[in-house]
Amino acid sequence: MTETAGDKRVRLAQLRETPLSVDEVLDAVRDPDAGGIGLFVGVVRQHDHNHGVTALDYSAHPTAESLLQQTAQQVLREDITAVAVTHRTGHLDIGDTAVVVAVSAAHRGPALEVCRELIDTLKKTVPIWKHQQFDDGSDEWVGLP
Repeated sequence: MTETAGDKRVRLAQLRETPLSVDEVLDAVRDPDAGGIGLFVGVVRQHDHNHGVTALDYSAHPTAESLLQQTAQQVLREDITAVAVTHRTGHLDIGDTAVVVAVSAAHRGPALEVCRELIDTLKKTVPIWKHQQFDDGSDEWVGLP
């Protein structure tokens, strides 16, 4: 398990070009003090904006992993036991896992709330860009500044 600088409750925060493991992220937040785990798994879907999607590529700014770690630390609250997040870069096909976020807490409410806050915040603030290819030959960049 990779530990990040800062709060030890951020147990994993990485970008990867290799397939993601939901089990790895879940295991990172398991804790005897946690009674609930909030989990989000983002996958590549076969359509967007009324177009068929054939594949996509994620690219990231060199600072993205550091910003991902900072974002994970920023969502921590006193009632959170642990957080973990991994995000893919590179080429992904339909059905591939793009992002996994897990948050543990003593109770489900805070775990679910912070899980949603973490995925929403990283999508807004971490410089990861999605290039979608559509079945009609067109393409689209998502998340560019």
